[in-house]
Amino acid sequence: MSHSTSAPAVASTPSAADPADRRMPFGRWMAEIGWRHIVGLLAVAFAAFPIIYILSASVNPLGTVSSTSLIPTSFSLDHYRTLLAGERGPFLRWYLNTIIVCAAVSIVQVLLSTLAAYAFSRFRFAGRRMGMLSLLLVMMFPAILSMIAIYTMISGLGQAVPLFGLDSLPGYIIVLLGGSLGQVWLIKGFFDTVPKELDEAAIIDGCTHWQVFSKILLPTLTPILATTLLISLVGVMSEFLLGSIFLTSNDSKTLAVGMYTLLSGDRSNNLGVFAAGSVMIMVPVIILYQFLQRFIVGGSTAGAVKG
Repeated sequence: MSHSTSAPAVASTPSAADPADRRMPFGRWMAEIGWRHIVGLLAVAFAAFPIIYILSASVNPLGTVSSTSLIPTSFSLDHYRTLLAGERGPFLRWYLNTIIVCAAVSIVQVLLSTLAAYAFSRFRFAGRRMGMLSLLLVMMFPAILSMIAIYTMISGLGQAVPLFGLDSLPGYIIVLLGGSLGQVWLIKGFFDTVPKELDEAAIIDGCTHWQVFSKILLPTLTPILATTLLISLVGVMSEFLLGSIFLTSNDSKTLAVGMYTLLSGDRSNNLGVFAAGSVMIMVPVIILYQFLQRFIVGGSTAGAVKG
C-alpha cells in the first residue's frame, strides 16, 4: 500500500510594511521633535557667532571693525606676531601674571572651600547653620559694594608691607582670596551625597578625621573638585573690576586689565590685536576643560558602599 505524502502548508506571513508607511507625519514630528532641533541649532549659532567673528578678526591683516567680516577674506598672523613681540604692551608678562594669580587663587580657594564644606557636612557644632547662612548672605552682595573698604585696607597694608600693597600681584591675590569660601555650598552638596558609612568604617579601622578626609573622601570628590577648579580659574581669569583698580602699571597687569587698556586706546584699529589675544587666552581654557572633562564625566560615588 502506497502512502502519499503531502508538503506541510506554510502559513503565509504578511509582507513587511513599507518604511514610508511608518514615517511620522511632518506636522507631528515638528511638534514633538523638530522644534528641539531648531532651538538647538539657534543656540549653537548664537554661541558660535562671536567665536567665529573673533577668529576672523584675529587673522584679518587690516584688523579694523569696518574691514572684519564673519568669513575672513584674507589670512595673516601679523596680529599674533605684534602681540608676542610686545609692540602694543607686555602681553607675555600679562600672561605670566594671569597664570600666577589663577594658580594661587584657584588652588587656595578650592582647598579652603573643600575643608569648610567637609566640616559643615560631617560635623555638628554650635553655629553651624548660622555660619552656612552667613556665607550664603555674603555671597549675595556684589564685590563693588566693598570696593572702597578693600582699597583702603590694601593701601594701609602696603604702607606697612609694600609687598602686599597696591599695584602688586601679592596684594591683588590677597584681595581675590577674600572670596575663598565661595564654593562651599556647591562642594557641601556633593559631600552630602557621599554615604557616611565610608567615614564610620574608616574610623572603626583606626583612621583619623584627616585620613578619612584625604584618603577616603577626596578620591570620591574628583568630579566636583574638577568642576569648582574650572569655575574658579575662569572666574579669576576674567576678573576685571578689582584688577583695573589695584593694578595700574603695565608690568603688574593681568590679561583682562591689559587687554582692555589695549582696546580702549584705539577700539577700531586695535580690534585685530585684541582678537588675537582673545584667541590665545581661549585656547588654554579649552585644553584645560578637555583635560578635566574626563574627571567631571567619569567620576562617580556609585558603588562605593557595597551591600
